[in-house]
Amino acid sequence: MPSSPAPTPTPSPAAADPSARLAAIYREHFAFVWRSLRRLGVPEEAVDDACQDVFLVVARRLDDFEGRSTLRTWLFGIAVRVSRARWRTNGRRRRREAAAAEAGAAEVERPHERCEARITLHRLLFQLSEPLREVYILMELEGMTAPEVAAGLGLNVNTVYTRLRAARRDLERLAAAITAPKESR
Repeated sequence: MPSSPAPTPTPSPAAADPSARLAAIYREHFAFVWRSLRRLGVPEEAVDDACQDVFLVVARRLDDFEGRSTLRTWLFGIAVRVSRARWRTNGRRRRREAAAAEAGAAEVERPHERCEARITLHRLLFQLSEPLREVYILMELEGMTAPEVAAGLGLNVNTVYTRLRAARRDLERLAAAITAPKESR
């Protein structure tokens, strides 16, 4: 009795349909992209627009993704470039807002400690240089490994570890400055 040929697997609808593939990536990674943009210093009121910018780039470049890094590190790289573009175009406005937020932060009472901790973290991250902030966010806050970060940002693994140590050192110094009792005059 002749055996019937094995059925050829049909590609999943997401693989066959680029819009379904993009929709799946969006659903799976939107929260990651949003958090990353916020931690990279995109103001909260602009994060939704920045997310849209990231996924527009993804839609245009999805066929170019070669898989040399994970999808998350590729998305983070796009988020970094989008946030840098926003930093360049909105630099003066952000500096004014940051100064106003810094001046007003001491006067405003926060009802929840977690909210205050998140705001403090964002303020501290904002003070790090971009290269240190990017590595710190990916490794410490997103839980990526050094090789993943290196591949995603196009760095040597040793550079990633060096930047992580420097970011931790700088954050400790900045946090100590915030918590140090103010000298009486």
